[in-house]
Amino acid sequence: MWFSFWRSRDRLSLHELRFIVDQLTKVQVVNEVNKEFVIEALRSIAELITYGDQHDAAYFEFFMEKQVMGECVRILRICESLIVSRQLLQTMSIMIQNLKNDHSIYYMFRNEHVNYLIAYPFDFGNEELLSYYISFLRAISGKLNKDTISLLVKTKIDEVVDFPLYVEAIRFAFHEESMIRTAVRTLTLNVYHVGDDTVNRFVSRAPHSDYFLHLIEFFRDRCIHLNTIVSNAKKSQSAELSSSILSAVDEIEDNLYYISDVVSAGIPDVGRSIMDKVLRLLIFPLVLPSLGTEAVNEPSLGAVTSLYLLCCILRIVKIKDLANIVVAALLCHPEMIPEISEAKINGNMLSHASSDVASQNKDANNQNSISDTENHILHSALNHKYGGMRFAPREALLSFVVSGDEVQVSGSLNVLATLLQTKELDESIVDALGILPQCKQHKKKLLQALVGEDSAEEQLFSSEGTKVKDRISGEFDIYLQKLKEYVGISCVHPEVGASPRLHRFQVLDSLVSLFCRSNISAETLWHGGWLLRQLLPYSKAEFNSHHLTLLTDSFHHSTARVLEEARGTWFDLLLAVICDQWRKCKRAIEASSLRKDPKCILLPPFKSAYDEHASSESSFAAGERMCEAVKVFALLHHLHIFSLGKVLPDQPPVFSEVDTPEKSRARNAGLNLPELKPNAEINLVGAISCRIAFERGKERHFLFLALSMSSCGWLVLAEELPVKPGRGLVRVVAPLAGCNPRVDDKHLKWLHLRIRPSSFPFTDTAMYAGHGKVKSKALVDGRWTLAFQDEESCKNAMSMVVEEMELQSCMVEKSLEPLLELDRSNDDSRLSERVEDDNTM
Repeated sequence: MWFSFWRSRDRLSLHELRFIVDQLTKVQVVNEVNKEFVIEALRSIAELITYGDQHDAAYFEFFMEKQVMGECVRILRICESLIVSRQLLQTMSIMIQNLKNDHSIYYMFRNEHVNYLIAYPFDFGNEELLSYYISFLRAISGKLNKDTISLLVKTKIDEVVDFPLYVEAIRFAFHEESMIRTAVRTLTLNVYHVGDDTVNRFVSRAPHSDYFLHLIEFFRDRCIHLNTIVSNAKKSQSAELSSSILSAVDEIEDNLYYISDVVSAGIPDVGRSIMDKVLRLLIFPLVLPSLGTEAVNEPSLGAVTSLYLLCCILRIVKIKDLANIVVAALLCHPEMIPEISEAKINGNMLSHASSDVASQNKDANNQNSISDTENHILHSALNHKYGGMRFAPREALLSFVVSGDEVQVSGSLNVLATLLQTKELDESIVDALGILPQCKQHKKKLLQALVGEDSAEEQLFSSEGTKVKDRISGEFDIYLQKLKEYVGISCVHPEVGASPRLHRFQVLDSLVSLFCRSNISAETLWHGGWLLRQLLPYSKAEFNSHHLTLLTDSFHHSTARVLEEARGTWFDLLLAVICDQWRKCKRAIEASSLRKDPKCILLPPFKSAYDEHASSESSFAAGERMCEAVKVFALLHHLHIFSLGKVLPDQPPVFSEVDTPEKSRARNAGLNLPELKPNAEINLVGAISCRIAFERGKERHFLFLALSMSSCGWLVLAEELPVKPGRGLVRVVAPLAGCNPRVDDKHLKWLHLRIRPSSFPFTDTAMYAGHGKVKSKALVDGRWTLAFQDEESCKNAMSMVVEEMELQSCMVEKSLEPLLELDRSNDDSRLSERVEDDNTM
């Protein structure tokens, strides 16, 4: 019977469809003999129905007439072969996914055949079959709308009592295979975004609402897993650990974006449930307590991981109440109540493996116990962890900025920047944090004055020194009350009713203290500069005399460091680096948003490959130090100008060209332009004969010169022109700066010179290299060893190099005079005129 299937015919014709269906109806049992025919028949049906849907309605009319869907279900019932089951699911997926005609889709969903296939007890121990099944479910979800979804649900008294598509799908929501999890999430979003009220109530009711509990538990488990990787990465830097961190971060953010998409579906009960679970299972018991400076026991999350999670949650999950309650919690810490449990917060209580979550999904009878456990965990965690906190989390953030390590500072600045840019936060909450920008403060006071609120007009038009106590608006009190309701205990903070002005000064104090720290990278300091300019975009009025003194001292210190670099290894390129970093710093601190991904705080700090070679005086290590010093100088110079009330220039005030003395060696050599390349013709005035071997056993004779013009300098090896006595061609040229001339201790006729690159190999000291991959191979300086005829010639060559380096360094310092010149008396007079007394606080 089935062998006739292989006869030659038009395989896309309606006649072919009739033939295949006719042959399929004659199959009474599926065995090894006819299995291949059944598979091919199912595959051909999918192809023919898809073709007919686009070209001829008669195909689908025949499909309905012969009730082919029922035949497929019958084949499944009489078949025990996994291969046939896979093909049937694939056939259904292809047909549903490719059908464009609404009438065809309506017919497919109208009878119970689709629901029968959805609920059929397949052997999901076979991973390939499971993949086909999930694809089948996802294909169905892609066709859902308000008309079709009603065909797949079972109702009673206008309420949905069963929805097999959704119920069966969420069984695999936390499967170990990420592709299956992604498909299930796509399906759930398709369901939520249909907007059917009865379906929305169904997914919001128990036991199906437990899905959102397990979702947050699964996310919390991923957070603890990320923290474990980050903790291990602190102990040993490796590309593998950095890659693992990035993979875990991607999964964390994927989960958050999914949660955000669920919330954006607009199902009120679901949004509230997710917010409740995030606060009770993650924020209150894990994230905020880990920010405490003193904890009773080791927290399940580290401070750095918690800072990252705060940034991501506020940036991705757009729930207004969630954001405002979290920030209200930053300002408060719970007053201790009698402990509910002495149980430790550890992996056994707070962390659920994926398999545990899946097993909970299968057991809907644990609903009440889950809710009780949830409250038990929250209260135990709050009692256990907050008991050791000396400060509110906001104060811990500022403490990190003032005295934390590099990663803590960077993380805290990222959190403050995220809070500043979170649009869901009420201005009263931002003002209470002390980070409401100055322009918004003025706008707020103006609006209060216009509506006639007490003291607003007085604040708006009062002098800077007037002490007026800002009021906390009603919105803040509302969120404090919500916070109290969530944690079930009263929240106290001695400064909740205090002036937001005091909080702004605390933030300002912390930032100024940060700029005075020498153990923090320039990149992180730039982030602090960006935050300061956001808070005070137009005026430095809130600086007091202590702030200005600290900023001025730091500026003078950074200037001294730059002056040291003017005699360092790369002083010939110092001017170019300053101009480049000046522009970059200005763009960075005036940017509309902080240009740094929060995930960077989790990666191991970049460790230069040249640190290990510092003892050997590597020019590359010196170059990194110079670049770092210039970046710090650029920021502090910008802040110094801002503190004096001046406008920040686009270019640094430097002399672009400095005249070289007429009697210099460069002038005697006939150089007119600050550029020297091989094959250039020069005068060999004062050149000293020497020998050098660039290859083993191949010694060459040259005439050696050291030349400098303006900020440029060269070590020159030239050959005399036979037809032009006293003239020669440059054969080899190398930078003069950083050559470190040294006469050999044993061979007094040998002069050793270090040869560094002529161009700067890096213009930015990256804190993180290649997305966390540690640079492992350091570049190595070149070396010249020049052999002279006698010791006197060697000494003369040494003196020539030192003199030209001194001349070149002086030219660089002269170019930088307008930028580095410090008129301290002028600064002090400006300081006394513009500051407000410290007691204004």
